[in-house]
Amino acid sequence: MKNVKALILCGGKGKRLRPITYYIQKTMIPVGYKQRPLLEYIVRLFRFHNLRDLAFLVNYKAEQIRNFFDDGARFGVKIRYIPDSQLLKGTGGSVINAYKNRFFNEKDTVIVYYGDIITNMNLKELIDFHVGKKAMATLALASGFEVRVGVADLAEGEKIVGFIEKPKLEKPVSVGILVLEGKALKDSMKLAEEKATMDLMGDLIPRLTEAKEPVYGFLSDAFWYDVGSTEAYEKLDKRRIRDTMSFLF
Repeated sequence: MKNVKALILCGGKGKRLRPITYYIQKTMIPVGYKQRPLLEYIVRLFRFHNLRDLAFLVNYKAEQIRNFFDDGARFGVKIRYIPDSQLLKGTGGSVINAYKNRFFNEKDTVIVYYGDIITNMNLKELIDFHVGKKAMATLALASGFEVRVGVADLAEGEKIVGFIEKPKLEKPVSVGILVLEGKALKDSMKLAEEKATMDLMGDLIPRLTEAKEPVYGFLSDAFWYDVGSTEAYEKLDKRRIRDTMSFLF
């Protein structure tokens, strides 16, 4: 596997996890029976797949993260901390800020991981797929995503003619992990300057597809869970976490 750098988004205030995140950085919330920080599972996943060059994009309550992980040595990785820019907003702005801080350049490949996701996905297979396709960007995707609300079919006059509680989507969804070539970020500098906020999924990926760049989807059946809301956090199954993530420990 080629040398790849990893960016983990850890700077958000976690508004959907309030009131917990008034006191705890969202990536540091305790998960599982042993109450390990969510971010520890992520770091150990990267280490398991021999991805050791990490950067945390930090802002809100960054010291909680620094104090726990330090330079990453006790986890077998190297961690650099990059403060989120106050000028470039959004997830895309955060990643471009890492580019400006020379964590990577246009010749590098980077894997971007949203810090409120827990998964046992094989990151090596994701990167090998990306490299094999000679992609500019590759999104990790999962099928069968269950919508957490009911969906209604409406006829004329707003009459409900069908209703499905928590249906599963037919189309694959993004799981919050993507691989990018550094060149994609270099070419997106102008886009970031044009917008007050730049989102990776909402702005950068559509721009790449519109430009006919090679963008691929890596469909995985791995376990993944978005812990980014209070409701989701409360429903997180500790037994499932133990059974699926124990290989990291």
